[in-house]
Amino acid sequence: MIREYLEPEGFAIDVAHDSETCLASDPEHKELVILDVMLPGLSGFEVLKRLRQRSAVPVILLTARDSDMDRVVGLEIGADDYIPKPFNPRELVARIRAVLRRTSSSAARNGGDLTVGDVQLNPAARTVRCRGCLLDMTTAEFNLLEHLLRKAGNTATRDELSAAAFGRQRTPKIDRNVDTLVSKVRRKLDPQGDIERRIKTVRNVGYLYAFPADGDEGENASAADALR
Repeated sequence: MIREYLEPEGFAIDVAHDSETCLASDPEHKELVILDVMLPGLSGFEVLKRLRQRSAVPVILLTARDSDMDRVVGLEIGADDYIPKPFNPRELVARIRAVLRRTSSSAARNGGDLTVGDVQLNPAARTVRCRGCLLDMTTAEFNLLEHLLRKAGNTATRDELSAAAFGRQRTPKIDRNVDTLVSKVRRKLDPQGDIERRIKTVRNVGYLYAFPADGDEGENASAADALR
C-alpha cells in the first residue's frame, strides 16, 4: 500500500517484506529507508542496529508502538524520524521529503570543513571527526551537531535544534527527542570523558557548543580561527 501511494509521488521504491531480505538488499545504498518495527524475523529495531553498523542512510521508523519509550529507543539506536500507525500517507510523504531536504541541503550549503577545536565536520561528505577519529552519526545527529557548531559560542534554542534535526517545530515529544539526540552526540564526542564539556545545557532555553578553553587540545588561535 505504501509503495502504491509513494510511486505516483515520484519516488522509486524497492520493497522487502522481512528483515533478512531487507538486510540483504543493500539498504545502505538507498537514499532513504522506511522501516517497520514489527517485521517477520528480526524486529525493525534490530535491523536498524545492524544497518547503523554499516551506514548512515536516513531511516524513518513506522510502528504501531507509540509509547514514549519506543520513540526514545528508536532515536537512541539511530532513527532519523519516527511515525506511529495509523498515519496519513500525506504526512509520510512530507516527512520523507523533509528528511531528504535536510540531508541534501546540509551538504549543499558549504563544501568546506567546519572546525571547532578538535571537531571537524564536512557538510559535503557528511563526515565528522573528533581528535582525528571518524564518528558514526545518523542524519539527525549530524544536522544537530552542524547547527551547534555553526553557532558555537552562542545558544541554540530547542526550536532551532528541532527544525535542524527533524525539520519541524518542537512539541513536548520533540523536546525529549532533541534532548535524546544531544545526549547521543555528547557521548559520541566524548565517550570516556566529560560528556558535557563541549555541549552545555542552557536551562529552559536550549544548548550551546562551547569554544575550547585555553590549553585544551585542538584549540585554535582565536574564535575566528576555531570556527570557519
